[in-house]
Amino acid sequence: MRPVVYVNGVVTDARAAVVPVYDHGFLYGEGVYETLRTYSREPFLFDRHFARLRHSAAQLALDLPLSGDDLLARVRATMGAADGPRPETAASPSEAYIRILLTRGVGELTYDLAACPVPTLVIIVKPYVAPAERTFTEGIRVSLVGVRRNHPAALNPMIKSNNLLNNALAMQEALRRGADEALMRNQAGEIVECSQSNVFIVRQGVLLTPPLEAGLLPGITREFVMELASDLGVVARETPITPAELLAADEVFVTGTTREVTPVVYVDDTPIAQGHPGRLTRELLSAFRDRAQTLTRSAASSATPA
Repeated sequence: MRPVVYVNGVVTDARAAVVPVYDHGFLYGEGVYETLRTYSREPFLFDRHFARLRHSAAQLALDLPLSGDDLLARVRATMGAADGPRPETAASPSEAYIRILLTRGVGELTYDLAACPVPTLVIIVKPYVAPAERTFTEGIRVSLVGVRRNHPAALNPMIKSNNLLNNALAMQEALRRGADEALMRNQAGEIVECSQSNVFIVRQGVLLTPPLEAGLLPGITREFVMELASDLGVVARETPITPAELLAADEVFVTGTTREVTPVVYVDDTPIAQGHPGRLTRELLSAFRDRAQTLTRSAASSATPA
């Protein structure tokens, strides 16, 4: 598999892909996106990602001129182009990283919506590179950064926007501190989410995560993990979480499309669970991977022509 990009119906090598400078996604950050990965060569939880993409676009009064089936067909075609003339065998498939971007489109230098009658659709497909397995067996360090999450009244974090400056600044601060992820607070000082993932804590066997009202993106993996917890008989609740409660937690982990269920063993210099991944975190990771493989194999079988 090689990196390729679909731009408004044209698929090219990633290095040759372009959008016009006058695209409002470039000029003003007017656009939304979704990131997916495959298991068994099948885009995981595509329907949920499509629903969130449509919701994000609606918050910008941005038209998504495709059905879920149409968009999935274009994703599959782009994956096929990435495979080239010699598709990899089922015995050694290359999983794919997929990023779907929808922007306002090309128009004059104005905020007037009428200036951009046709949106731009971009689909990036490249080989999926999984985090090192020690990330899951040994855990990661996160940093409680000074950059606060956007206030919902200023820029609603429930819009998965192409404008990621807030997240980028937070992550850059975390990297300077030697951390793997940035943990962000809202204006009230409560824990909200990370720069690229959602956060959970475990306290006395109960799974807790900040509520949407705290000002966070409703993560697809976050939702899926809460469903898994219910299936395992684990109580899972949304509740405000303070930094002190986080540091005193029995376990902490983050969730995301590429992070799956990743244990957090340090918050800056404070160890969590004596610096080792917790039992429930390990159970949820195992259950997540099993369920992901089961669902995608079933979907792949259904999509394969008889």
